[in-house]
Amino acid sequence: MIVSVVTVSDRCSQKLCEDKSGPLISELLSDIAQTAEYVIVPDEKEVISTELIRLADEVRSDIIFTTGGTGFAPRDVTPEATKAVIEKEAPGISEAIRQKSLDITPKAMLSRATAGIRGKTLIVNLPGSPKAVRESIEIILPVLEHAVETLQGNTQNCGGNYGRSV
Repeated sequence: MIVSVVTVSDRCSQKLCEDKSGPLISELLSDIAQTAEYVIVPDEKEVISTELIRLADEVRSDIIFTTGGTGFAPRDVTPEATKAVIEKEAPGISEAIRQKSLDITPKAMLSRATAGIRGKTLIVNLPGSPKAVRESIEIILPVLEHAVETLQGNTQNCGGNYGRSV
């Protein structure tokens, strides 16, 4: 599986602080995925959208993870940039993250993160903090490989009974 990571942060893009969340995503997925690209961009909708398109269409990443820009701050525009480039929404992913995260902090309900599909690429918005990134990856990790297989056209396990007797 090939993933790309986009950190959305004005401060990190200006090298005013170190990005810890982006590298953590690659580390957490290292057993199942190879990181093709890791980039840091400012909180600018057009810049984020352009990078997502490039990573999906040219790099052909299986999954693009964004980190940052999903909250209520005036410059938080990652969900809008993502929605501008996806062809299908995948609401269950962001809903699952929010649902499980609510058990940890009530601030989870302030997340506007989204997920969707562009071509054969899954795009998932994650929060900006390393702690929230770790928790979010743990929540969705069990379905990532199946999601990629399905996007690539391998649908023989879709809707199956997964070993349950019928």
